[in-house]
Amino acid sequence: MTDKIGVYIHIPFCVRKCPYCDFYSTGFRETSADEYTQKLCSAVETIGGTLQRQADTLYFGGGTPSILGAERLCRMITTVKNIFLLDKNAEVTVEVNPSKQDIDFDKLRKGGVNRLSIGLQSADDKELKLLGRLHDTEQAKKCIAQAKNAGFENLSLDLMLATPRQTKNSLEKSIAFCAEQKVQHISAYLLKVEEGTRYFAERDKLDLCGDDEQAEMYLFAVEKLREYGFEQYEISNFCKAGFESRHNLKYWHDEEYIGIGPSAHSYIDGRRFYFERSFEDFYQLQTIPDGAGGSMEEFAMLALRLSEGLLQERFQKRFHEDIPKSYIHNAQKLSSTGLLSVDNEGIRLTPEGFLLSNSIIAAILT
Repeated sequence: MTDKIGVYIHIPFCVRKCPYCDFYSTGFRETSADEYTQKLCSAVETIGGTLQRQADTLYFGGGTPSILGAERLCRMITTVKNIFLLDKNAEVTVEVNPSKQDIDFDKLRKGGVNRLSIGLQSADDKELKLLGRLHDTEQAKKCIAQAKNAGFENLSLDLMLATPRQTKNSLEKSIAFCAEQKVQHISAYLLKVEEGTRYFAERDKLDLCGDDEQAEMYLFAVEKLREYGFEQYEISNFCKAGFESRHNLKYWHDEEYIGIGPSAHSYIDGRRFYFERSFEDFYQLQTIPDGAGGSMEEFAMLALRLSEGLLQERFQKRFHEDIPKSYIHNAQKLSSTGLLSVDNEGIRLTPEGFLLSNSIIAAILT
């Protein structure tokens, strides 16, 4: 485990809540944004001063981080740099929505951001409308161009799979659009209808894919992305060589990170904890314990989300012993299914296995 941690900053503001989204967010007001920026910087100073740890990744998620504007975000970045002694080669990511762009990409780049995650979701305007998105494909294209003109060379696009009325043809169009933009990373997620969302309330009226259709869409996306040179490195993440998300790899390698903001989760010194979905609790820095972290089982579970899988070498380095024989034995029993492979290097799931990852991982770790 590296001594340097990741820092996650949650920005809980949106212009409008998307009907499928269950992340914590609220409406945007300038006064609220100013107060939140001040409170968050204070929280960074207090938490970072207590931890006394150096960071090498910083990720702004949401909500819609870009809604704060470059000036507020840069103030937060400067605070994190000063308190966490952010590594000079740190990966600094900001999530951006490609609707009307009020954010100054040049200022953001000069402020230290070197990676953008852009919420495209689809390159089909009818699908975007059904998803409740505020942008169209042309706006997304302009957003990407503006980011490139500002000097960004590490861009990620989000795609959603198996959305209402999506077809293989429209999905292929969206993937081709991503490739044409010459971005370096794509996150492709199957739609999951979460309780508490508008989609959940309206689920009987939505034209949703069944399980078999979802599987077809996912495997189709994996193959098409590979054809365009995007190699799968995690269940839902694909990239050009060398452009894996360093921050997200901390999660999957079971490394340490601190989450700051309402609903943000942390893993530090063997403990997991989080902030409640509440501004008041966050402003009081009240965290909720979430149990111990870092066990062999947890490490294996997270590693098996990656295409590299659970590696013997990485496991030995972490725990100073081999992968448990029971894990190997259980994996070998499943190896003829085509859902995973097991050899001297370790255990890894195939794309078909990723579709059943929860049950397969449970079977391996039993």
